[in-house]
Order: sequence, then structure tokens, then C-alpha cells
Amino acid sequence: MKIQANIFRKLTLFAALCILTIFKAQSQSSLNSNDFRFMNPELTLKQRVDDLVLRLTLDEKILQMQHTAPAIERLGIPQYNWWNECLHGVARNGIATVFPQAIGIAATFNPPLIKQEADVISTEARAKYYEAISKGSHEIYQGLTFWSPNINIFRDPRWGRGQETYGEDPFLTSQVGKAFVQGLQGNDPDYFKVIATAKHFAVHSGPESQRHKFDAWPSQRDLYDTYLPAFEVLVKEAKVYSVMTCYNRVFGIPSSANTFLFKETLRGKWGFNGYVVSDCWAISDIYSFHNFVPTAEKAVALTLKAGTDLSCGPEYGSLKKAVELGYITENELDVSVKRLFEARFRLGLFDPSSKVIYSAIPATEYDTPAHQELAHQVALQSIVLLKNDNNILPLTSKSRTIAVIGPYANDTSVLLGNYNGIPSHPVTMLQGIRNKAGKSTKVIYCQGVNKPEVQALRSENVNFSADPLFSEAISVSMTADVIIFAGGISPNLEGEEMDVKVPGFSAGDRTTLDLPQNQQKLLEKLKLIGKPIILLLTNGSALAINWAQQNATAIVETWYPGEEGGNAVADVLFGNYNPAGRLPVTFYKSVDDIPAFEDYSMKGRTYKYFKGTPLYAFGYGLSYTSFNYEVAELKAKSLNVTDTIVVSVKISNTGKFNGDEVIQVYAKQPIALKDQPIKSLIAFQRVQFGKGEMKEVILSIPVSRLRHFNPDIKDYAIAKGEYELLIGAASDDIKFKTIVTIE
Repeated sequence: MKIQANIFRKLTLFAALCILTIFKAQSQSSLNSNDFRFMNPELTLKQRVDDLVLRLTLDEKILQMQHTAPAIERLGIPQYNWWNECLHGVARNGIATVFPQAIGIAATFNPPLIKQEADVISTEARAKYYEAISKGSHEIYQGLTFWSPNINIFRDPRWGRGQETYGEDPFLTSQVGKAFVQGLQGNDPDYFKVIATAKHFAVHSGPESQRHKFDAWPSQRDLYDTYLPAFEVLVKEAKVYSVMTCYNRVFGIPSSANTFLFKETLRGKWGFNGYVVSDCWAISDIYSFHNFVPTAEKAVALTLKAGTDLSCGPEYGSLKKAVELGYITENELDVSVKRLFEARFRLGLFDPSSKVIYSAIPATEYDTPAHQELAHQVALQSIVLLKNDNNILPLTSKSRTIAVIGPYANDTSVLLGNYNGIPSHPVTMLQGIRNKAGKSTKVIYCQGVNKPEVQALRSENVNFSADPLFSEAISVSMTADVIIFAGGISPNLEGEEMDVKVPGFSAGDRTTLDLPQNQQKLLEKLKLIGKPIILLLTNGSALAINWAQQNATAIVETWYPGEEGGNAVADVLFGNYNPAGRLPVTFYKSVDDIPAFEDYSMKGRTYKYFKGTPLYAFGYGLSYTSFNYEVAELKAKSLNVTDTIVVSVKISNTGKFNGDEVIQVYAKQPIALKDQPIKSLIAFQRVQFGKGEMKEVILSIPVSRLRHFNPDIKDYAIAKGEYELLIGAASDDIKFKTIVTIE
């Protein structure tokens, strides 16, 4: 049946490709006979856009400024829907390759790999687009303008959408985000492969229950040193062509109408020349929840004047009345309309396929074996080994019988995260273990406990020991040589503005960092059996697994690992791959260790400002092998602000396995500066080492990365003086310290 299904799918796609070829030919024929100047690709972009917009009526312009832009048949302009998602693969548009969730992407600490991933995603996006237009379809999630990546700072582990981000550090976020945008947008000088959108600008990270009315007031230092840097890098270096607003207010002004954010900073200081889209229905919040202005007409006038060009939602339907009332002029409206059509021209949507190199991508180029293999590789590199007592991992032939227990062992939802596509062949943890265990190993499975989202539907006063699943797990585990427990939380519990009635969760956010109670109870019972316990964590945010750190034999952080998650985890368990992922967030011991969720001050948050002892530190991750940092040297110890710091580190793999090491460099500001971070990541590199191999790793670090925000001058500055550089394998595992002087 599977073979027949594959043949049918290929025939269907082949037919779609034929139709697409006819469509392109017809488009070329139409172009040749079309007298409209904007259809002439020999003219400049400005000439074409000006000509097109000059032909539009006010009503037509307004319709083109909403995410569902209808066709303008008299001009031969097809319908276009701006709303598409690709957080970790083409989302919500049928079958597509599903990579690990964004937080797992960050855990790879490997921007070049993530650029490859994004390139594959944009290839699949083009293929999906061509498949759709071959059928005459221009619906939501079928276009080429994507609302990814989410580069908000994951400042608090309670935030349910933190899984969509690249973690808590501005530098790591900027480097992974930059690679992702470059992979999506491509490197053609004339056309974008797809358009990426950096979101949500800015100072946005929960709580979800308050996002439509919350007012964030960070300090100027936190704003410029934490919340804005990744956006600046994506605009200036990655040339991201779209930015999305957020729901909340910033300094009292709703983001979508915030001239400080969009006029002064984004376009003024950073030179952004793309377009801005509102978060969905965020403009409605301005008058419905923020009560900033009383009417839709005043709200749309403010957002347009601030630089929000496109409304996700129907709000810009009020622009005509706003023009009639004198709140906004048609000339002001034209600025945004031109920006939006510039984007569509730069995607090649009005040009013959012979001029657009990406037109050569066939409509069948998604969910391919090569793309699935890359999803496997990214999943492998995202896995973080948190504990490995007595080198229980990798598992050997001594483990003849393995008990696989846990609510998420055979569950596909924990593979996918949110904003996901649909994989054709998702591999659960249980399936992966069975695939890799070998014929001589017996794998026994029992769920053990209900998922938290199911357990919540039952009485809160559950006697877990009397639960049949609970009893079966104990019985099964007693016959095993090793117990693998797949537990944690799921994207059915944490996410965007969710309505889930589960203890420990609120509106998609979390109120506790602990494991769900029934899982904790079962783990404690399993411990009494006396067999080794390997805990596989599924989650998009940090968990306070204090008991497990003390009592489990090994702990493997898998995140939401994508369609190949089960195979990747099994490869790690059985030694086919040596894990080297690193934590992109701090794991705290308790929710009591961090400030109130609503407090946007960075004091006491993340490795940069947290003065307590974490359960696991930012940048932490173990390996099956060992590395010896032999020497670290600076090419020059005295530099000026325009120079580059060159750090040379000699490292040897002294263990028994090939493996990767992630070299990390942190900096401390001069002692004379007040209220500075404890340390800040300024460089990292993931490097492969063969068993017994020694390498000299060179890290080039622009002195500009040492900058800090100076409130006195209201701008960035690089202080003169001595900076301590910390070189090691994690933020709390420093091998060398050295001093560089900036003159």
C-alpha cells in the first residue's frame, strides 16, 4: 500500500508540474502581449512600482494592504496572501520536512548548519508555492513571505512561546537568526528566494494572558543590551526584508503604532528598507484592549504613520474612512503600498520564469530523502547530554532488555513543537529505539502514566499507585536491564495563548518549572527497583528536574526534535552519534529563583545577570569523549576599537570517541563600569574532532562586540580599559582567562 501511495503521490506531483509549466508559459505569453510598463522587467524597480501604484484606485490600494490581498484583474495582478509560517519547516501547508523546534535549533550552536536548514526550508517553500499556483490557488500559507524567525529573548522559562526562540542570549540569537534569514532569503542579487520576517519587534516575551494589554517598560540598558541587538544584526547584517510588530505596548505606546521603534530605530538608526507587518489583529488591540485611541480609524492612521505597512487582520479596511476624516492622506498610504509591491517584485512574482533562478525548483522538491536526512542531522546536533553517571551511555550489548516507559515515548506531538508542518514519516522515541536496538535486544513498552493534558481531565486527587498504567510500568521495569523514561511536557501544554486547564500551566505559559506530578511519582517508584534510569526530556523550555539530577543515571535533553527525533535520540543512546548540543537557556532549580514574570528587568535573569547557582548553566552539555584545552593565546593583547580580537585555542580529544566540542568565549566589562553583566557570550564555534586529534581553533572577534549601552550618551560605547576574556566549554566551565586591553 505504501508503494502504491508513493507512486500515486509522484504521479500527482508530476501532473501538477506539467500544469505549472503550462502556467509559466502562459504567463510569459501574457507578458509579451501586455502593455503595462510595470510588467517590463527591463525597467528599474522604482519605475515599475511607481507605474503600478499610479494605476491603482484608493480602494484597490487599501485592499492590497491587508494580508489577504485580492486579485486586480484589470491589471493582471493575481491574488496574494502574505501569511505564511516556517519556524522550523514550511508550516500549515500539508506535508513538509519538520526540523527540530527553534529552541533545539539554537542548541546546535551551529549557524552554518542552520543556514543549510533554512535553505532547504525555502526550497520547499518555493516548491509548495509552485504546486499551489499550478492549481490556481493563492490561499493562506501558500505564498513566499514568511513570518519567521522569532528572535525575541527567552528571558523567563515560564513563557510558553520561548520554544519558538533561540534562547536567552542576544549574541547566540543574533548569529542563529542571521544564518536562518540568509538561508531563507537566498543570495541572488536580484530576487529573494523567500522573504523572512524578524518578529516580534520588540520587548515581547509574555505573559501570554496579558499580551493584548501589557505595557513593557525595560530600562534603557536592558532595551539596548538585551532586547534590541538581535533585531539590529538581522536588519544590518542579514538584510531581513520584513519585521513584525508585537501585541504589547512598549513605553506606553502600542508596538504597531510606536514611532520610536519603527521610525527612529528600525528605519532611522538601522536603515531598514523593507516592510513592516502587524502581528495578527494587533492593530485592533490598540482601541479594544490598550484603549490608546477610541476608534479603528484613529488606530490605523497611527500605525500607518509609524510605519506599519501591512495589517494581518482586517483593520486596514478602515483606512478609507481614515482618509476621509483627514487622519491620513493617500500620499502617506502610497508609501506603504509601494513597499509591499517592491517585495512582490523582488520575489519575481511579476517576471518571466527565465529571469528568476528559483523558478527552476520543481514543485516536487519537498519531503525528499535528502531533506529528511538533514532534519536527522539537525536533530542529532540539537540533543544535549545533561548527565551520564558511570558512562551508562552509550548503551552496550549488556542491556539485553530495555523498558521504554513514559507518556511521550510513543507520541508524535512532542516531535513537532508549534508552528509546524506535517511530516510524512514521523519517528517517535519508541520507534527510534526499536529501529536501532538490534535483534538481540528486547524492547518492552508501557506508557506508565497519562499525559498531563489527559490527566488534568481526571480528578486532581489521583492515587497514582492504583493506576493500572502505573502498576504495569513497575512490573515491566522489573524485568529490564535498563529503564528509558520519556517524559517532560508537550506543545499541547506550552505555546501561544492557549486555553488549557492543567495544573502548572496558564494560557500557554507555566506557573511551575517542575515535572508533572504523576511523572515525578512514577520516577521515584522506578528508582526503588534499582535499575539504571535514563530520562529523555521533551520540552521547549527549562525544567527544574532536581530529583532526576540526583537520582537518574543519565539525562538526555531532546527538546521537540522534529520528524527524525526518534531516530536521532536512538542514535545517541546506542552510540551511533556522540552528543554535543549545548543549552541555549539556563535551567533553574526553582521558579522561586527568578523574578516576577511581569518584570521585564533583566536583573536576576539568564546567565548574564543571575547570581545564584543554576541546575544547569547556559552553554552546558556533556560528551561521550573528553577534551583537553591545552593553551589559549591572543594574537595581540592591546587593541583599538576598530580592531579584531584573535583568540587561538589548542584542544585535544583525549577520549575514546569522535565528537564535537563547542568552544565558547565570554567577556567581562572593565571593573570601572557599573551595572554590567556577570559575563557575556561574544564568540563560539562548534568543531569536529577525531579520537586523539588535536586542533588549533582560531576565533576572530570584532572589538565592537565588547560594546555596552551608555545611558549618559544614550548610545553604545566601547570603554577603554581591561576586558577579561573567559574561554571554555560552557558559561560555568571556563578553561582559560586572559586580559585584552582596549586603548
